[in-house]
Amino acid sequence: MRHFTFDQLPEAVSQLYEKLDNIEKFLEHLSNESIHKEELMTISAASKMLNLSVSTIYSKVCRREIPVNKQGKQLYFYKSELQEWIKSGRVKTSLEIAKEVKFNPHSRLSP
Repeated sequence: MRHFTFDQLPEAVSQLYEKLDNIEKFLEHLSNESIHKEELMTISAASKMLNLSVSTIYSKVCRREIPVNKQGKQLYFYKSELQEWIKSGRVKTSLEIAKEVKFNPHSRLSP
């Protein structure tokens, strides 16, 4: 670690501020890049990805079972949201259930 004298502190703070500003700009750039990479899908593309018929997807949208974005009469789906939706339906293995019971025998098992 570098030691600064009292006279060197203003310059060191200035350099630190510049570095922090550069890091902030870099993080904003990364964040904007990931937002733009987000893949927006139509209902037909979503049906292909999920291997469900378009009518099944419409019924799931109507019952609010699937994440959707509606603009006018068009339905749009984000690929990442659909992937998270799929992951949310994961069923626990018997080993996971056994561990859960072992560590907390008085709790109710979650579905």
